[in-house]
Amino acid sequence: MSSRASSEERSPLQRAVSKVPEVTLAFWILKIAATTLGETGGDWVTMSLKLGYAIGTAIFTVVFIGLVYAQVKAGKFHPTLYWATIVGTTTLGTTIADFTDRSLGLGYAGGVAIVAALLVISLLVWHRTEGTVSVQSVNTPRVEWFYWCTILFSQTLGTALGDWMAGTDRGGLGLGYETSAVIFGAGLAIVAALYFWSRVSHTLLFWAAFVLTRPLGATLGDFLDKPHAQGGLSLSRLYASLVLIAFMVACLKLLPQRPARQGAAAG
Repeated sequence: MSSRASSEERSPLQRAVSKVPEVTLAFWILKIAATTLGETGGDWVTMSLKLGYAIGTAIFTVVFIGLVYAQVKAGKFHPTLYWATIVGTTTLGTTIADFTDRSLGLGYAGGVAIVAALLVISLLVWHRTEGTVSVQSVNTPRVEWFYWCTILFSQTLGTALGDWMAGTDRGGLGLGYETSAVIFGAGLAIVAALYFWSRVSHTLLFWAAFVLTRPLGATLGDFLDKPHAQGGLSLSRLYASLVLIAFMVACLKLLPQRPARQGAAAG
């Protein structure tokens, strides 16, 4: 009886925050794995199964909405559900970016510009509505939808950035997957240094890291499944995706996944 009363007396903020994991090293390991899986999984559906970018985007949009709805409705933090929703944003982000760059013929630079604008708009609307874009502000269903839409746009931007820097077609910079991965890894190292040795807002650094881990994962995913002639390892997209799923399951079993504490640093 007392435990039930204690649960009922918890504030909406405490209930909502308990569905968001602590931002630890384990969080970022899983995030990079999820973004790489989003690249290989999205490409498997659109390219290997030859469904195309439009159909792939439609399929993953339904999956994304369903997973976010389940996440918002959940009464507490479920690690598997949370990371499944993250994967849902990465696969949808992959297909949206590819549809924009290739099917609409805007090229990589055009896709980056559009998605970057959508991400900025999402953050501005969220901040104007709630007064903050901190992860710790996720205290109502409305803010949870802001959170997941912002994550979706950050994942999509990451895919577009990764393709733009690594690709040699559609106006790509042609740096290759290995060089691009090193550049994005260096960017993450700078963000980490600022986190530990500066007074830069942790909220700002969190979103910067969230964006940068996506192109890192995208370039790693491309490196796994692209042909040797394009600088990749030419692995089966399905095989690479299954390996990444197994890795994430192992991480969820072995690495601690605790809900974020109220008042903890956002990033």
